[in-house]
Amino acid sequence: MSLARLDGALAPVATPFDEDWKPDAKRFTDFCHWLLGQGVKLAVFGTTSEANSLSLAEKSQLLEHLLDSGADPDHLMPGTGLCSLSETAELTARAVACGCPRVLMLPPFYYKNLSEDGLFGHTAEVIERVGEANLQIYLYHFPAMSQTPWPPAVIDRLVAAYPGTIAGIKDSSGEWEQTAAFINGGWPDFRVFCGSERFLLQTMRAGGAGCISATANINPAAIASLCANWKEPGAEDRQAELTRIRECFESTPMVATVKAAIATATGDPTWAAPRPPLVPLTALQTQSLRKNLDKAGFRMSYSGG
Repeated sequence: MSLARLDGALAPVATPFDEDWKPDAKRFTDFCHWLLGQGVKLAVFGTTSEANSLSLAEKSQLLEHLLDSGADPDHLMPGTGLCSLSETAELTARAVACGCPRVLMLPPFYYKNLSEDGLFGHTAEVIERVGEANLQIYLYHFPAMSQTPWPPAVIDRLVAAYPGTIAGIKDSSGEWEQTAAFINGGWPDFRVFCGSERFLLQTMRAGGAGCISATANINPAAIASLCANWKEPGAEDRQAELTRIRECFESTPMVATVKAAIATATGDPTWAAPRPPLVPLTALQTQSLRKNLDKAGFRMSYSGG
């Protein structure tokens, strides 16, 4: 029996750190379970997770701790894409071995202007090294950050060579036309996730699979509800409300803004600190965020573990 594709709303889970900048596994796990209880799935080790500030060992330990705590691996999509071929293959293999065969994969992003042969060759080698029939790779398209897109011609080649493995894409381009182009790419059973709930209703109506959004850390239940009930009356109003809340997070750096909101909700100031080289919001920025959320009538319901 083939492994089902993943769909729905997912949160790229924010990572809490202690005073020595070490990932706090307990707070991370507590937060993950709260998110799962709100109806979203978990794209741990995404951009909002500060994945590229975490070591391979730290990611592996956090994933194992989360699974040991009883999290359902069918609701997880760990990010495993790194610049190093060997580390990408190793982290992907560890995720599969832990029972999480659905992974989100950045391209190898350090070298710019990569050829189609280079992108295809890197991904194909990862698949061959992992060597697991149930592996599902969801490509991560975030050209503003990675400066390395996933061109349709490369996806064509990967789907042709590994039709059961190349399962979908997260589009964080911020451009609806790009998301629509991925949805209409003609790849069979290929799941497309928008990278912001701004585009959630459009994505679902066009045949997309769901949304993987930074602010699913903050407003998970409402995003999951629209994702599941987008055909129901009032969907446009719910979309407008999601967009209104999302706008509160878009004028300041997203990772720091999400963490500031969690810190406010929990009363735990250590949540507000991203790991260097990222920096927390200033006091003025935090005050502005709180004011905007109050004006929007929004309060995050998480109170901490």
